[in-house]
Amino acid sequence: MLVLLPPSEGKAASGAGVPVDLGGLSLPGLTQARAAVLANLVELCSGDADRAAEVLGLSQGLRGELVRNAGLPTAGALPAGEVYTGVLFDNLGLARLDEAAYERAARSLLVFSGLWGAVRITDRIPPYRCSMGVKLPPLGALGAYWRGAMASVLPEVADGLVLDLRSSAYAAAWKPAGEVASRTATVRVLQQREVDGVLKRTVVSHFNKATKGRLVRDLLTAGAEPKAPRELVDALLELDYRVEVAAEGTARKPWQLDVVVTEIH
Repeated sequence: MLVLLPPSEGKAASGAGVPVDLGGLSLPGLTQARAAVLANLVELCSGDADRAAEVLGLSQGLRGELVRNAGLPTAGALPAGEVYTGVLFDNLGLARLDEAAYERAARSLLVFSGLWGAVRITDRIPPYRCSMGVKLPPLGALGAYWRGAMASVLPEVADGLVLDLRSSAYAAAWKPAGEVASRTATVRVLQQREVDGVLKRTVVSHFNKATKGRLVRDLLTAGAEPKAPRELVDALLELDYRVEVAAEGTARKPWQLDVVVTEIH
């Protein structure tokens, strides 16, 4: 099983130890593209601060991120699983997994990134600020830039079930196609409530991330190894999730699964 995750805007305050080694990161086919994004991001953040803040979409209170980005080549690095600290990762709780579950996480989780393309949770990277929605001079929109680099790299590791939990911005960097699409599953989180005596369902936003984090944690902790979308549905049902198949996959489109919750937390 390969689980595709978005990163988080929330990140560790600083890294530790030696700087990032681009050649030592997973998915070595992305090394050249990573080097280009890193070099151009550092150059941008080392120059005119107003222009850099505009490109990266940073408010006045986040100008310190420019200094951090400018120093990325020499900054201390941490395992990516420790760098990301947002809602999804808080609920995933990598640090609280037992050894076996963490090993499964290291094999199966792939975190997408505007700067690194995609990394394993054990890849050592420094904290940074660069979302996939950025148009980074002179490379342009990073979603489109990474799409070219990942076209040949991702299919090589996308064997078996692909559980795609990315947000739309990060999904733009690689879209499963052909035979891979037919064994890929996306998840939508819906809240079901009774309104004036009628059951209604609405898509949740913030708590979508929390639910997805818990879902992945539960799969890892249970040692579940589904090899196809239908097996994933069965595994989630066994874990007491209410899951429904909204659409079966084809050679052009992934499976679409709905996880229905009555409470959001």
